Amino acid sequence: MNTLSYQLLLGLSLVGATAQAQAKLETGSKKPMPTEWIDQDTGHKVVRLTRLDGGNASFYFHNNPFIKQRGSEGDLMVFYHTSPAGKQIYTLNLKTYQAQPLTRAFAQVSGEIVAPKSRQVFYQTQDTVYATNIDTKKTRRVFVFPKDFKASITTLNADETELGGAWSTDAEKEISKKYPEKHDYFTRIYEAKLPRTLFSVNVKTAQLNKLFTDSAWLNHVQYSPTDPNLLMFCHEGPWHKVDRIWTINTKTKAVKLVHKRTMDMEIAGHEFFSPDGKTIWFDNQLPRGATFYLTGTNLQTGQEKKYQMTRDEWSIHFTTSADQKLFAGDGGDPGQVAKAPNGQWIYLFHPEGDKFRSEKLVNMKAHGYKLEPNIHFSPDGKWLIFRANFEGEEEVYAVELAPASLKGSLGKAGQ
Repeated sequence: MNTLSYQLLLGLSLVGATAQAQAKLETGSKKPMPTEWIDQDTGHKVVRLTRLDGGNASFYFHNNPFIKQRGSEGDLMVFYHTSPAGKQIYTLNLKTYQAQPLTRAFAQVSGEIVAPKSRQVFYQTQDTVYATNIDTKKTRRVFVFPKDFKASITTLNADETELGGAWSTDAEKEISKKYPEKHDYFTRIYEAKLPRTLFSVNVKTAQLNKLFTDSAWLNHVQYSPTDPNLLMFCHEGPWHKVDRIWTINTKTKAVKLVHKRTMDMEIAGHEFFSPDGKTIWFDNQLPRGATFYLTGTNLQTGQEKKYQMTRDEWSIHFTTSADQKLFAGDGGDPGQVAKAPNGQWIYLFHPEGDKFRSEKLVNMKAHGYKLEPNIHFSPDGKWLIFRANFEGEEEVYAVELAPASLKGSLGKAGQ
């Protein structure tokens, strides 16, 4: 083959590859889907980020999974990979899609806590907490829970000196073990009124500090992203029965209610901090299942900001971009609290006055919402990352915020 013929063949191959990558498809219509496609219902490009055999899961919506790149090597995303050997923590390069294991010595790990400044991941196996450096893979033992205080870590404070979580009684653990489905254990644990204790652990000295105990289901524990002494938690239970969202100053032990319900059957939940730590945002329904808002409480002034949305636009989880100019939601199926007839979408929200203008990014009708998608804005703010099972197994995907018709080239998530 002469040089001209080879170049022509190579050019045709590249055109064919681009055309395939740009193919418009109904999301979930094939099993498997190609690694990249254009959602035919929205016009946005979708990329499967995880390409390892087995299950692959992104982090819970308010847990940061990202480590910023050094130079131009590509930002990293931390995720869970499950294989016959067990559940391990991996990193994924958002530029190259290369995945590397961080944990290999343990049968199962949990915790999903990234320390972006020190470039570590904290996690737990049984009663022991470890930390592994992202770059060197060096692992150290951080803490072992005592026999009379078996608990789990869930969060890391802003200066990366303290881990936090909530301890529960053996009696509560037995309820969860006996009734593993949420619809079976949820009300039972709430009504049991068993004590829970908020705690912190110093990551250098391994000192355990018991912060606050209440005969209530203390849950959803999150440190502020900017104030190392501010810890948010909730009173878990049926949302229309609880004043859910609280904070505690870990130094003074002062506890404060963030949002007081204003009417019968009002709900507020799935709370999360704004990136600047100034606001706590939450799903707010006035009353439950009737009118839908994303509400934010300013922690300094107590003033609240509400963005209304339609029933179909309601989402299980919400998140916001780094500059808080955009919001996003992961939608919900008709079985969720909103009873939305057409809510199975990944949404981008544009604040306009006191309402959201929504943009549909991915049609999720082939996704089973028992697996919550849990959205995250990518570090560069150009993609929305979520998990889904529309290919049959749990995988992690990214959808480009800009419509594919406006893009001159494919690009990659995180570039």
